[in-house]
Amino acid sequence: MLAGNSFVLEPISPFRLDLTVWTLRRRPDNLIDRWDGQTYRRVLAEDGNPFEIAVTQFDESGMARLRVTTTNKMISPDRKAYITAMVGRLLGIHVDLMDFYRLGERDELLASPVDQFRGSKPPRFPTYFETLVNAIACQQFTLTVGIRLLNRLAEAYGPALRTEEGIFHAFPRPQDLAYADIEEIRALGFSYQKARYMTGLARAIIDHQFNLEEIELLDDKKAVNRLCSLKGVGRWTAEYFLLRGLGRTHIFPGDDVGARNHLQRWLGLPGPMTYDEVRDASMRWNGYGGLVYFHLLLKSLVEKGIISNFPP
Repeated sequence: MLAGNSFVLEPISPFRLDLTVWTLRRRPDNLIDRWDGQTYRRVLAEDGNPFEIAVTQFDESGMARLRVTTTNKMISPDRKAYITAMVGRLLGIHVDLMDFYRLGERDELLASPVDQFRGSKPPRFPTYFETLVNAIACQQFTLTVGIRLLNRLAEAYGPALRTEEGIFHAFPRPQDLAYADIEEIRALGFSYQKARYMTGLARAIIDHQFNLEEIELLDDKKAVNRLCSLKGVGRWTAEYFLLRGLGRTHIFPGDDVGARNHLQRWLGLPGPMTYDEVRDASMRWNGYGGLVYFHLLLKSLVEKGIISNFPP
Protein backbone atom coordinates (compact mmCIF):
# COMPACT_ATOMS: atom_id res chain seq x y z
CA MET A 1 0.00 0.00 0.00
CA LEU A 2 1.03 3.60 -0.62
CA ALA A 3 1.01 6.03 2.26
CA GLY A 4 -2.03 8.28 2.28
CA ASN A 5 -4.75 8.66 -0.30
CA SER A 6 -3.19 11.14 -2.72
CA PHE A 7 -0.33 11.40 -5.19
CA VAL A 8 1.02 13.87 -7.74
CA LEU A 9 1.08 13.59 -11.53
CA GLU A 10 3.12 15.71 -13.92
CA PRO A 11 1.27 16.67 -17.11
CA ILE A 12 3.20 17.74 -20.18
CA SER A 13 3.27 21.53 -20.11
CA PRO A 14 1.54 23.78 -20.82
CA PHE A 15 -1.51 22.45 -19.01
CA ARG A 16 -4.72 24.01 -17.73
CA LEU A 17 -7.04 21.84 -15.70
CA ASP A 18 -10.01 24.20 -15.98
CA LEU A 19 -10.06 24.34 -19.79
CA THR A 20 -9.39 20.62 -20.14
CA VAL A 21 -12.23 19.73 -17.78
CA TRP A 22 -14.64 21.96 -19.72
CA THR A 23 -13.62 20.27 -22.96
CA LEU A 24 -14.54 16.99 -21.28
CA ARG A 25 -17.75 17.98 -19.50
CA ARG A 26 -19.11 20.38 -22.19
CA ARG A 27 -22.05 21.64 -20.16
CA PRO A 28 -22.52 22.72 -16.51
CA ASP A 29 -25.37 20.18 -16.24
CA ASN A 30 -22.86 17.30 -16.36
CA LEU A 31 -23.10 15.37 -13.07
CA ILE A 32 -20.60 12.68 -14.07
CA ASP A 33 -17.64 14.98 -14.67
CA ARG A 34 -17.98 17.55 -11.88
CA TRP A 35 -16.12 20.84 -11.54
CA ASP A 36 -16.43 23.51 -8.85
CA GLY A 37 -13.90 25.93 -10.31
CA GLN A 38 -10.94 24.37 -8.51
CA THR A 39 -11.42 20.62 -8.32
CA TYR A 40 -12.40 18.02 -10.90
CA ARG A 41 -14.28 15.04 -9.48
CA ARG A 42 -15.51 11.79 -10.97
CA VAL A 43 -16.65 8.43 -9.58
CA LEU A 44 -14.83 5.46 -11.08
CA ALA A 45 -15.62 1.80 -10.59
CA GLU A 46 -12.79 -0.72 -10.73
CA ASP A 47 -13.90 -4.34 -10.30
CA GLY A 48 -17.35 -3.06 -9.36
CA ASN A 49 -16.07 -1.04 -6.41
CA PRO A 50 -16.91 2.66 -6.82
CA PHE A 51 -14.56 5.34 -5.52
CA GLU A 52 -14.12 9.02 -6.27
CA ILE A 53 -11.10 10.85 -7.58
CA ALA A 54 -10.53 14.56 -6.99
CA VAL A 55 -7.96 16.39 -9.12
CA THR A 56 -6.54 19.85 -8.43
CA GLN A 57 -3.77 21.81 -10.13
CA PHE A 58 -0.85 23.57 -8.49
CA ASP A 59 2.44 24.99 -9.78
CA GLU A 60 5.86 23.76 -8.77
CA SER A 61 8.96 25.53 -10.06
CA GLY A 62 6.80 27.11 -12.74
CA MET A 63 5.46 23.76 -13.98
CA ALA A 64 1.88 22.50 -13.69
CA ARG A 65 1.31 19.61 -11.32
CA LEU A 66 -1.84 17.66 -10.49
CA ARG A 67 -2.71 16.36 -7.06
CA VAL A 68 -4.99 13.33 -7.27
CA THR A 69 -6.91 12.38 -4.13
CA THR A 70 -9.25 9.41 -3.73
CA THR A 71 -11.90 8.34 -1.27
CA ASN A 72 -9.77 5.25 -0.54
CA LYS A 73 -7.97 5.55 2.77
CA MET A 74 -4.96 3.81 1.28
CA ILE A 75 -4.02 3.31 -2.38
CA SER A 76 -2.54 0.03 -3.57
CA PRO A 77 0.04 0.14 -6.38
CA ASP A 78 -2.53 -1.46 -8.72
CA ARG A 79 -5.17 1.10 -7.82
CA LYS A 80 -2.68 3.94 -8.34
CA ALA A 81 -1.79 2.55 -11.77
CA TYR A 82 -5.48 2.34 -12.69
CA ILE A 83 -6.19 5.90 -11.51
CA THR A 84 -3.11 7.21 -13.31
CA ALA A 85 -4.27 5.61 -16.55
CA MET A 86 -7.80 7.02 -16.14
CA VAL A 87 -6.56 10.54 -15.38
CA GLY A 88 -4.25 10.28 -18.38
CA ARG A 89 -7.20 9.49 -20.64
CA LEU A 90 -9.71 11.86 -19.10
CA LEU A 91 -7.39 14.88 -18.98
CA GLY A 92 -4.95 14.15 -21.81
CA ILE A 93 -2.01 14.88 -19.53
CA HIS A 94 0.54 13.02 -21.68
CA VAL A 95 -0.40 14.68 -24.98
CA ASP A 96 2.29 17.00 -26.32
CA LEU A 97 0.72 19.86 -28.30
CA MET A 98 3.84 21.83 -29.20
CA ASP A 99 3.58 21.02 -32.92
CA PHE A 100 -0.02 22.25 -32.87
CA TYR A 101 1.05 25.45 -31.13
CA ARG A 102 3.75 26.00 -33.73
CA LEU A 103 1.09 25.62 -36.42
CA GLY A 104 -0.97 28.25 -34.59
CA GLU A 105 1.96 30.66 -34.73
CA ARG A 106 2.01 30.34 -38.54
CA ASP A 107 -1.76 30.44 -39.12
CA GLU A 108 -3.41 33.82 -38.54
CA LEU A 109 -6.89 32.35 -38.12
CA LEU A 110 -5.82 29.63 -35.71
CA ALA A 111 -3.55 31.90 -33.68
CA SER A 112 -6.34 33.47 -31.60
CA PRO A 113 -8.02 30.32 -30.20
CA VAL A 114 -4.66 28.59 -29.75
CA ASP A 115 -3.41 31.50 -27.68
CA GLN A 116 -6.71 31.91 -25.81
CA PHE A 117 -6.95 28.25 -24.81
CA ARG A 118 -3.29 27.37 -24.50
CA GLY A 119 -2.89 24.53 -22.04
CA SER A 120 -6.19 22.80 -22.80
CA LYS A 121 -5.62 19.13 -23.56
CA PRO A 122 -7.74 16.74 -25.68
CA PRO A 123 -9.77 14.56 -23.27
CA ARG A 124 -10.96 11.02 -23.83
CA PHE A 125 -13.75 9.11 -22.14
CA PRO A 126 -12.40 6.43 -19.79
CA THR A 127 -13.93 3.50 -21.70
CA TYR A 128 -14.98 2.82 -25.26
CA PHE A 129 -18.40 1.75 -24.05
CA GLU A 130 -18.96 5.11 -22.36
CA THR A 131 -17.84 6.86 -25.54
CA LEU A 132 -20.44 5.11 -27.68
CA VAL A 133 -23.25 5.52 -25.15
CA ASN A 134 -22.43 9.25 -24.93
CA ALA A 135 -22.67 9.56 -28.69
CA ILE A 136 -25.90 7.55 -28.93
CA ALA A 137 -27.52 9.62 -26.17
CA CYS A 138 -26.68 12.87 -27.96
CA GLN A 139 -27.85 11.80 -31.42
CA GLN A 140 -30.50 14.17 -32.82
CA PHE A 141 -30.61 16.10 -29.53
CA THR A 142 -28.98 19.27 -28.31
CA LEU A 143 -25.86 18.65 -26.27
CA THR A 144 -27.61 19.95 -23.15
CA VAL A 145 -30.47 17.46 -23.50
CA GLY A 146 -28.06 14.61 -24.27
CA ILE A 147 -26.00 15.26 -21.15
CA ARG A 148 -29.10 15.43 -18.97
CA LEU A 149 -30.15 12.04 -20.33
CA LEU A 150 -26.71 10.66 -19.50
CA ASN A 151 -27.03 12.02 -15.95
CA ARG A 152 -30.30 10.13 -15.51
CA LEU A 153 -28.79 6.98 -16.96
CA ALA A 154 -25.88 7.14 -14.52
CA GLU A 155 -28.17 7.81 -11.56
CA ALA A 156 -30.39 4.87 -12.50
CA TYR A 157 -27.74 2.29 -13.43
CA GLY A 158 -24.25 3.48 -12.46
CA PRO A 159 -22.46 2.17 -9.36
CA ALA A 160 -23.28 4.56 -6.50
CA LEU A 161 -20.92 6.10 -3.97
CA ARG A 162 -22.00 7.98 -0.87
CA THR A 163 -19.69 10.87 0.01
CA GLU A 164 -19.86 13.76 2.46
CA GLU A 165 -21.33 15.88 -0.36
CA GLY A 166 -24.01 13.35 -1.32
CA ILE A 167 -24.50 10.29 -3.50
CA PHE A 168 -22.72 10.25 -6.85
CA HIS A 169 -22.54 7.65 -9.59
CA ALA A 170 -19.98 6.15 -11.90
CA PHE A 171 -20.95 5.79 -15.53
CA PRO A 172 -22.83 2.52 -16.16
CA ARG A 173 -20.74 -0.42 -17.31
CA PRO A 174 -21.86 -2.93 -19.96
CA GLN A 175 -23.01 -5.35 -17.25
CA ASP A 176 -25.14 -2.61 -15.71
CA LEU A 177 -27.11 -2.01 -18.92
CA ALA A 178 -27.04 -5.34 -20.75
CA TYR A 179 -30.31 -6.62 -19.30
CA ALA A 180 -31.86 -3.35 -18.20
CA ASP A 181 -35.58 -3.01 -18.85
CA ILE A 182 -36.23 -1.11 -22.08
CA GLU A 183 -39.31 0.61 -20.67
CA GLU A 184 -37.40 1.78 -17.62
CA ILE A 185 -34.76 3.35 -19.86
CA ARG A 186 -37.49 4.97 -21.96
CA ALA A 187 -38.92 6.46 -18.78
CA LEU A 188 -35.63 8.33 -18.38
CA GLY A 189 -36.32 10.13 -21.67
CA PHE A 190 -34.61 7.86 -24.19
CA SER A 191 -36.37 6.68 -27.30
CA TYR A 192 -37.22 3.01 -27.72
CA GLN A 193 -34.56 2.72 -30.43
CA LYS A 194 -31.81 4.32 -28.35
CA ALA A 195 -32.66 2.09 -25.40
CA ARG A 196 -32.33 -0.94 -27.67
CA TYR A 197 -29.06 0.31 -29.16
CA MET A 198 -27.47 0.81 -25.74
CA THR A 199 -28.61 -2.47 -24.22
CA GLY A 200 -27.75 -4.34 -27.41
CA LEU A 201 -24.25 -2.90 -27.41
CA ALA A 202 -23.82 -3.80 -23.75
CA ARG A 203 -24.89 -7.41 -24.39
CA ALA A 204 -22.62 -7.70 -27.43
CA ILE A 205 -19.69 -6.65 -25.25
CA ILE A 206 -20.33 -8.92 -22.28
CA ASP A 207 -21.15 -11.86 -24.57
CA HIS A 208 -17.86 -11.25 -26.44
CA GLN A 209 -19.66 -10.75 -29.74
CA PHE A 210 -18.01 -7.38 -30.31
CA ASN A 211 -14.62 -6.24 -29.01
CA LEU A 212 -14.29 -2.47 -29.04
CA GLU A 213 -10.60 -2.77 -28.15
CA GLU A 214 -9.92 -4.22 -31.59
CA ILE A 215 -10.92 -0.91 -33.19
CA GLU A 216 -7.60 0.52 -31.97
CA LEU A 217 -5.77 -1.61 -34.55
CA LEU A 218 -7.74 -0.33 -37.56
CA ASP A 219 -7.08 2.71 -39.71
CA ASP A 220 -9.70 5.45 -39.75
CA LYS A 221 -11.72 4.16 -42.71
CA LYS A 222 -11.82 0.57 -41.48
CA ALA A 223 -12.58 1.71 -37.93
CA VAL A 224 -15.55 3.79 -39.12
CA ASN A 225 -16.86 0.90 -41.23
CA ARG A 226 -16.47 -1.56 -38.34
CA LEU A 227 -18.26 0.74 -35.92
CA CYS A 228 -21.05 1.42 -38.41
CA SER A 229 -21.82 -2.31 -38.42
CA LEU A 230 -23.26 -1.78 -34.92
CA LYS A 231 -26.93 -0.88 -34.67
CA GLY A 232 -27.37 2.77 -33.83
CA VAL A 233 -23.91 3.80 -35.03
CA GLY A 234 -23.57 6.06 -38.06
CA ARG A 235 -20.74 8.16 -39.45
CA TRP A 236 -21.00 10.91 -36.83
CA THR A 237 -21.01 8.46 -33.93
CA ALA A 238 -18.08 6.56 -35.41
CA GLU A 239 -15.98 9.68 -35.96
CA TYR A 240 -16.90 10.92 -32.49
CA PHE A 241 -15.60 7.58 -31.16
CA LEU A 242 -12.33 8.00 -33.04
CA LEU A 243 -11.80 11.45 -31.53
CA ARG A 244 -13.16 11.14 -27.98
CA GLY A 245 -12.52 7.43 -27.51
CA LEU A 246 -9.36 6.59 -29.45
CA GLY A 247 -7.85 10.05 -29.12
CA ARG A 248 -7.29 10.47 -32.86
CA THR A 249 -7.01 14.23 -32.74
CA HIS A 250 -6.81 14.65 -36.51
CA ILE A 251 -10.52 13.77 -36.77
CA PHE A 252 -13.05 16.60 -37.03
CA PRO A 253 -16.51 14.92 -36.84
CA GLY A 254 -17.98 16.55 -39.94
CA ASP A 255 -21.57 15.52 -39.22
CA ASP A 256 -21.58 17.28 -35.85
CA VAL A 257 -24.14 20.04 -36.46
CA GLY A 258 -23.01 22.21 -33.57
CA ALA A 259 -19.34 21.94 -34.52
CA ARG A 260 -20.17 22.63 -38.17
CA ASN A 261 -22.00 25.81 -37.16
CA HIS A 262 -19.08 26.91 -34.96
CA LEU A 263 -16.69 26.31 -37.84
CA GLN A 264 -18.88 28.14 -40.36
CA ARG A 265 -19.13 31.24 -38.14
CA TRP A 266 -15.43 31.16 -37.31
CA LEU A 267 -14.51 30.97 -40.99
CA GLY A 268 -16.98 33.75 -41.79
CA LEU A 269 -18.87 31.68 -44.34
CA PRO A 270 -22.38 32.80 -45.37
CA GLY A 271 -24.32 29.56 -44.96
CA PRO A 272 -24.39 26.07 -43.46
CA MET A 273 -21.54 23.73 -44.36
CA THR A 274 -21.85 20.21 -45.75
CA TYR A 275 -19.79 17.27 -44.51
CA ASP A 276 -17.51 17.54 -47.55
CA GLU A 277 -17.06 21.27 -47.01
CA VAL A 278 -16.05 20.65 -43.39
CA ARG A 279 -13.58 18.01 -44.52
CA ASP A 280 -12.11 20.33 -47.15
CA ALA A 281 -11.90 23.27 -44.72
CA SER A 282 -10.18 21.19 -42.04
CA MET A 283 -7.46 20.18 -44.51
CA ARG A 284 -5.98 23.59 -43.71
CA TRP A 285 -5.06 22.08 -40.34
CA ASN A 286 -4.37 18.59 -41.67
CA GLY A 287 -3.50 16.37 -38.73
CA TYR A 288 -5.13 18.65 -36.14
CA GLY A 289 -8.82 18.75 -37.06
CA GLY A 290 -9.88 17.29 -33.71
CA LEU A 291 -7.87 19.88 -31.81
CA VAL A 292 -9.58 22.62 -33.82
CA TYR A 293 -12.91 20.94 -32.95
CA PHE A 294 -12.09 21.10 -29.22
CA HIS A 295 -10.88 24.71 -29.41
CA LEU A 296 -14.08 25.76 -31.17
CA LEU A 297 -16.06 24.01 -28.44
CA LEU A 298 -14.26 26.07 -25.80
CA LYS A 299 -14.77 29.21 -27.88
CA SER A 300 -18.52 28.53 -27.97
CA LEU A 301 -18.60 27.99 -24.19
CA VAL A 302 -16.94 31.36 -23.66
CA GLU A 303 -19.35 33.05 -26.07
CA LYS A 304 -22.32 31.52 -24.22
CA GLY A 305 -20.94 32.81 -20.92
CA ILE A 306 -20.64 29.25 -19.58
CA ILE A 307 -16.94 29.63 -18.85
CA SER A 308 -14.57 32.54 -18.39
CA ASN A 309 -11.09 32.28 -19.84
CA PHE A 310 -9.15 33.50 -16.84
CA PRO A 311 -5.85 32.03 -15.63
CA PRO A 312 -6.35 29.13 -13.21
